[in-house]
Amino acid sequence: MTAYATGPFADWLRLREPADADARSGELVDLLRARLTGTGPAAGAGAPGLTPAGEGGPGMLVTGSSSVTALRGNRPWVVHDLGSGTGSMPRWLAPLLPGPQRWVLHDRDPGLLERAGAAVPVAADGSQVRVLTRQGDITRLTPADLADADLVTASALLDMLTADEIARIVAACAGVDCPSLFVLSVVGRVRFDPADPLDAEIAAAFDAHQRRTVDGRMLLGPDAAAVAAAEFARHGMPVTVRPSPWRLGPQRAALIVEWFDGWLGAAVEQRPDLADRTAGYARWRRAEAAAGRLTVTVGHDDLLAGVE
Repeated sequence: MTAYATGPFADWLRLREPADADARSGELVDLLRARLTGTGPAAGAGAPGLTPAGEGGPGMLVTGSSSVTALRGNRPWVVHDLGSGTGSMPRWLAPLLPGPQRWVLHDRDPGLLERAGAAVPVAADGSQVRVLTRQGDITRLTPADLADADLVTASALLDMLTADEIARIVAACAGVDCPSLFVLSVVGRVRFDPADPLDAEIAAAFDAHQRRTVDGRMLLGPDAAAVAAAEFARHGMPVTVRPSPWRLGPQRAALIVEWFDGWLGAAVEQRPDLADRTAGYARWRRAEAAAGRLTVTVGHDDLLAGVE
């Protein structure tokens, strides 16, 4: 039986959730909302919008926002969230979208799914949001598994996958021809203030660790967002990419220290020769964070596919 370190990982997800919410691209949400409802600048006057899955199938087009409203009735938008963890994506996105919603949360860890299913948000207009959970391997999903989807989402997922796994996930999303919003993919950009000569060397070692091979899987790490964008384009889907960096200052000192320890630990695991050389550096960085004198910018990219 597979064992999961649910508690510690859930604690990490809880610590980072406010920073994730601040970092994700609001511009992409605006584009997505316009696409779903047939309103706003992304749709234009009289431009088509998406009806919920089941009203003629995923991706059926209708004209005008009033037609969308008339056809939807109380039928919910169906959103499949991949690698849901404790459910931060529905907690963030559901309140930004109007209308009733049904979120299907996919993860391999039953403990995380139990926590995710217990926290149910409310839609932007106060409509009901229902949350369902499905345990399993998200890299083996097929279009049939996502057949009812109006939207597929994921957060902080792509950089932990291989090229083949991303290709399968993109193929599943493209197979149902609905928008996909994949956010917070690490892209290998880290900046400290104050800076230190060791920063770049450690960052390079961390990036190499992100690209390591694990149990025969060659992880993409900071290359994942670009690979996913290219895969969606290969399927003929338009793609918009926007930066979504963490900007961490004194108010998030606890997150800085937790992230820093993981970042440095991964770099040292990749290059053990850094251990002795970074001991003093690590003490200094932690002390600066605790004193409120350290800021860190960690680069991510957000990707929206299937929306012009």
